[in-house]
Order: sequence, then C-alpha cells, then structure tokens
Amino acid sequence: MAANSAPKYRCEVVAEFFAAIGCIHGKVSGLQISAQLLETAQCVISRYIFGMIDIKAFRENPERFVRGAAEKRMTVDFPRLTALDEQRRSILTDLEVKRAEQNRLSKETGPQMGKLKGQLKTAAEADRAKIQAQLADLEATPVRLKNEVIVLERLLADVEPAWQELLLTVPQPPAADVPKGAGSDDNIEIRRWNPKGFDTAIPFAKNRGFKPRTHQDLVRTLGLVDFERGVKMSGTRHYVLTGLGMRLHHAIIRYALDFMADQRGFQPMGVPVIVREECMIGTGFFPAGREQAYHLEESKRGSNHDLFLTGTGEVGLMGLHADEIIPLESLPLKYVTASTCFRREAGAAGKDTAGLYRIHQFDKVEQVVVCRADDAESRAWHKTMLESVEMILQSLELPYRLLQCCTGDLGVKNEDMIDVESWMPGRGEIGADGSPTGAFGETHSASRLADFQCRRLNLRYKDEQGRTTFAYALNNTVVASPRILIPLLEMHQNADGSVNIPVPLRCHMGGRERIEPPSS
Repeated sequence: MAANSAPKYRCEVVAEFFAAIGCIHGKVSGLQISAQLLETAQCVISRYIFGMIDIKAFRENPERFVRGAAEKRMTVDFPRLTALDEQRRSILTDLEVKRAEQNRLSKETGPQMGKLKGQLKTAAEADRAKIQAQLADLEATPVRLKNEVIVLERLLADVEPAWQELLLTVPQPPAADVPKGAGSDDNIEIRRWNPKGFDTAIPFAKNRGFKPRTHQDLVRTLGLVDFERGVKMSGTRHYVLTGLGMRLHHAIIRYALDFMADQRGFQPMGVPVIVREECMIGTGFFPAGREQAYHLEESKRGSNHDLFLTGTGEVGLMGLHADEIIPLESLPLKYVTASTCFRREAGAAGKDTAGLYRIHQFDKVEQVVVCRADDAESRAWHKTMLESVEMILQSLELPYRLLQCCTGDLGVKNEDMIDVESWMPGRGEIGADGSPTGAFGETHSASRLADFQCRRLNLRYKDEQGRTTFAYALNNTVVASPRILIPLLEMHQNADGSVNIPVPLRCHMGGRERIEPPSS
C-alpha cells in the first residue's frame, strides 16, 4: 500500500457499507451483506463519523483548525475538505428526504392500491383507464425512488473515503498557551535539575576530576553491548545486550514498572505490540507516521487484514477501550505497560547512527491516563505524570531539564507536550581537552491530547448528566531503554572505567553496587 494512500481495509469496508446504506437487515440493490461485514462496518462507521476531529466544531469554526495546522507547520487541503464536506452533507440530506418518502409510501401505497383495485372491479369502462394509470403510478413511484436512492448511495460511496482520508490529516490544534515556533529549536526550557555535587554548566572533568568516556566506550570496555553482532544479524541501528548490560536494562525497566504500580497507583497491563491498522489510525500514528512503522502484509498470506509493529506501548494501552463507553466511576483510567517498541527511523539517515541513542528496537515503560473531558483535570494529570518521571530520574541521580515544546514540535496528535532531556556527558561538541562537552538528549515526552485519540478510537464515557462524551487522553514515557543507559552509564562512571549502579537498581542486579571492567 502506498504511504500516502487511504487506509485500504477501512475505506473499502466503509464504501461497501455506504453502498448498502439502509439495508441494516437485508439486501439493497441485490447486494447481500454478511453479518460479519455488517458488524465490522457498523463499528468502523461509528468511528469514522464520530471519531476523527470534531466535524461540528470544524464547521462552526474552521479557522481554528486552519490556524492550528499552520502553527504545527502541517499542510492540509482545507478547501477540498470543505467542498467534500458540503457535497457529502447535501447527498445525505437528499438521501434522508428520499428515504422519508420511501417510508411514507411503504405505509400508504398498500391501502391505496387495494382501494383502487377494488374500484377497478366495478368501474365503468370510461373510468378504468384513469384508475389503471393511478395504479401504474403507485407501482412505479417506489421503483423510481429506489433507483434515485441507489444513485445517491453511489455518490456517497465515492465521496466518503476521500472525505475521511482528508479528515484524518487534520491535526489536533495546539492549546492556546503553547508558545508559537517552527520546530525543536524554538522549544523553551522550563527548569533543570542537577544531583548534589554535579553542575551541567561546567565540564564533566571539573565536576568529577577526570575526562568522561562515552557510553560506546563504556559498554565495550565493560562487555555490556555487542554492536557488531547486532549489525551482522539485523543491519544498522541494531545491537545485542550482553551479560550485565542485559541485566541493567531489565533492572531499570522493572524498577520503573514497579514504581508506577506500587508508588503511583497505575495498573500494569501487558498489551499487544502487533496491532491492526485501526489501532494505529485511532491513536493518531497513521496516516502521518506510517513510514515509521514496520508493516506485516498478512493480507498477502490469506488474512483479511495487515498488521503493524507498534513504536510505543501507548498504542496498545489506548486501543484497549476502543468503541467502548467507560462508566464514569471507572475514570480516570491509569495504565502502565512495559513493551518492546519498533521504529524504522525513516528520515533519520546519518543521525546518531552509532551507539544506543537512535535504534530500531527498544523497550519502554509507558504511562497512559484517560480522564473526563475537562481541561483542568487533564492539565493536573500532565503535571502528575511528569512528577513521576522526575522522581525516577532524581532517584537515579541523573541531571535533566524540562522543555516546553512549541507549536511546530507538537506533532499531529498533541495539543501540548513537554519533553524531558537527560544530561549525557558523552554527547556534544569536542572540547579543547579532546573530550565531549556534554549535551542534553531527549529521553521522555509527556503529552496532552484532549479528545483527539479518544474521538478517533470512539472511546467515550457517560458524564454526570448521562450524556455520552469523548474522554481526554494523556501519555508519558516513564523510561525507555537502552537509551536511558546512555546518561546512566556516563553519569555514574568512575575514573578507573567502572560504573556505579544507582541504589534503586541494585536489588534487580543481584545486590551489585558496581560494574567492573573484566579482568584481563
């Protein structure tokens, strides 16, 4: 499937459904609809009609969405979308009128025909022709209406997929208080934190009394990662975690998962990392990010749908309740998962090709909150989720800073996002002493999505007045490894090449306090 094409599976089902509109219990125009197709189509239609942007809000205030796309530096064909929307509404209005007439005739025609046939039996010869003409007209009108409906249904089936495809490209408008900017260079630092005895404003050597080794040097010296064999098996950006490297990786994943469950009250969930296209569309990763996902073309093997490897546990966590109405008393949903993630890193050629920073496969602990459609509640959860990350980083004694992302760096689905960048002594420019000057590198992102994902997933709840409402969603990286191993190894290295294991991880490392270079 071409990267810029409409989602084939969903749009084909939608087209068939609309071609057969009005046939909920049987045949229309000779098309027999299976129970399975009907069930799938009804589910998909409910998501498409109610599950993209708020089409009512777009019609009432299109400028908000036009401005939002411009602020995010995204191109959307709004004139064509408006034209298709008007055409679609006109067709639906005509269909409604025709169907109403069909319903009226279905109730009135039978008695009228019975009456006329009774009159015909006793009618004079002079009146028979008139009565027969009336009967012929009554018989012809339903056929004419049926044909007119068929034409309109076909027009709708032509318009609907293009309308849906365009709607899926409309991004979530940024929150009003998000700073304007073109990209990551315009992000604004909120604050930073340094552990006691370390200052990111001065060189590592002045902080610690020796030049820093990069994580690439450390993992090789300590026998933690085998890049060469990873590349041999799978190509660039692959690696093999070995020995204590594997244990350290799992130690931080386990620590983060336990922390979120035991100290922050989140429910651990193990979710699929291989999902249908609907989950990727519903969570906003398709169509814009389609080139980043690994595609399993199962339809070529006889399956009725393809599958995709997820780049974050957020997809599985949010997909859990697609097409559901959550009881109000169950909100907020607070989920956390640890999952393997896969990213093609398309467009990243030449960027961070060495080491563990930008790789195709990694593990991540992800937190997701689904709450009431309330801006203040959503903002409060945003702070709480960031607080969890800060607590973990501080417990690991890793310097970090928080960045408010500008409009141009929010991506398709976020109305607000704060990045967390950890200090990595082995990054940055090479200083006068020949060692890296250090730099911050992104390790976490915390996002508010308003109802963008829940609308696309058709995830709703009943509010206090019993109204069905789309929920709000948030997500935040708790920890992603092995990228987090970069600051962890570089910050906790010693002059002799060993690395101190942070206290919270030692219980998952067999009580070890330090990783020593292997004896020669």
